Amino acid sequence: MLYMILKAAISGVIIAVVSEVAKRSPGFGALIASLPLVSVMGMMWLWRDTSDPVRMASHAQATFWFVLPSLPMFLAIPLLLRRGVAFWPALGLGCLLTIGLYLLMTWIGPRFGLRI
Repeated sequence: MLYMILKAAISGVIIAVVSEVAKRSPGFGALIASLPLVSVMGMMWLWRDTSDPVRMASHAQATFWFVLPSLPMFLAIPLLLRRGVAFWPALGLGCLLTIGLYLLMTWIGPRFGLRI
């Protein structure tokens, strides 16, 4: 249980740091947020818990393929905001776009031999 609390605390601190840095410098906050910190931490926790190279390789590869459909959200949200859409609807639409692209990836990926 202590291990789970530690993982959650470290993850939470990173999110808080990004939020605080972005208040002062949106670009630098975005740089920190764009780092694959969550992915790297997830791999570290997974490795510590399993030490399974096959599982780790599958996880890292699947992470790559799932990052791709999430990227358009970061173009759609600013586009919507600049066109006058309020933040919450823009965020919601960006998330819906990402969910749709995730579903498309899980449907199309296996047809091209991707195991995700």
